[in-house]
Amino acid sequence: MADRDGRVEARSEAKPRFPLHLQIVTGIVIGLVLGPILGRDANRLGDIGKLVIQLIKAAAAPLLFLSIVQAILKTEVQARAALRLFFWATVNASIALGFGLLLSNLIQPGRSLSGFVPAKPEEIAAFANKKVDLMGVVGGVVPNSLVEPFVENTVLAIVLIAVLIGGALRTVRSERFAAGGAGIPAIEDAVEALLRAMEVVLGWVIKLIPFAVFGVVARAVGEHGYGPLHGLGVYVLVGVGGLILHALVTYQIWLVFIARMPLGRFWREAKVPIAYAVGANSSLATLPITLRALDRLGVRKSASALGACVGTNFNNDGIILYEGMAVLFVAQASGIPLSLPQQALIAFVCMVAAMGVAGVPEAGFVSLALVLNTVGLPIEILPLLLTVDWIIARGRSVTNVLSDMVLSILLDRGRDGEPVEASAPVAAGPN
Repeated sequence: MADRDGRVEARSEAKPRFPLHLQIVTGIVIGLVLGPILGRDANRLGDIGKLVIQLIKAAAAPLLFLSIVQAILKTEVQARAALRLFFWATVNASIALGFGLLLSNLIQPGRSLSGFVPAKPEEIAAFANKKVDLMGVVGGVVPNSLVEPFVENTVLAIVLIAVLIGGALRTVRSERFAAGGAGIPAIEDAVEALLRAMEVVLGWVIKLIPFAVFGVVARAVGEHGYGPLHGLGVYVLVGVGGLILHALVTYQIWLVFIARMPLGRFWREAKVPIAYAVGANSSLATLPITLRALDRLGVRKSASALGACVGTNFNNDGIILYEGMAVLFVAQASGIPLSLPQQALIAFVCMVAAMGVAGVPEAGFVSLALVLNTVGLPIEILPLLLTVDWIIARGRSVTNVLSDMVLSILLDRGRDGEPVEASAPVAAGPN
């Protein structure tokens, strides 16, 4: 199984003897050593990273589509509870996205890599002359065919098709039930099986990441020396700093002024899920511990089921903040200036992509690749960013765990004792 932050949870209880993050660190070290030795001859090794990114892009579109369809088919929530869930999830996501964009605009972290990943002249010119046309954006969401969005990897069109098909399947199922039938179990099973199959495929691709990281680091160091390391360090600091800022400002404001919960009490119970999320790098693997912490905080099970289980499909603050920061980082590193209207449009695409990839392995990085492809920003820098994504991914995991907890508390405390009605599985899909 996989969670929103992009970690794959093993189906067995056995832990790998050599975890993925240690494999990545090993690849980095070997690349740092061999890069200067090989020099320009290391350029071909960088193609390994490009190959992995291409494979991730190929799997991303069907994963996004199947995740949304399954979420629509599996999730059952009462209307009023759904509105409250959507409201708080959207507010938190908007604030998180704002932090990511604000930090990138203020600190300009991408400039630290601007000399190493120049964009093509036509890409810079395209953004220099691009005007934000809302009607054009809306018109671009509607595809010419059902196949085109999957070929072009356009997020908004894929989401639209998934929502329409998912909604249509729910209607057909309701009609079957009303007629005394058994619904559409064959189709539901097929969607679940296909989603799991795509997760397995992407899981295989993820196993190639250490080799890709080795090749990318060796090429970068062989061509530019150790200069890119400074830029990557700034990238990590801004990303992790934004996640910490969101947790310490946004969540604590809601806890104090809306939920009226003592901060000391919250953090005493949250420290165990946080520690587990850092180690497991998975908010899904942390979910049972998160639910137990919510129980100790006195949150009703109906609220925790809605906020931490159903909400997992929409409540992706860690991914959204990371995307907002990373997209501007890529633009800055490529020398492409973005106006505020262009940033607003990109922010909307980030939010849709992040909410749609719940349950997709390496979701944060996959959705970033989809967003960059959709808005037309260069993706050549992605293999280099992949070398440090395992660090930021842990921050995304922790942020999503905290987001689950705070959202559950808000749903529990915000209705003057009225129970929150929810009927939902632990997750609407592999989370």
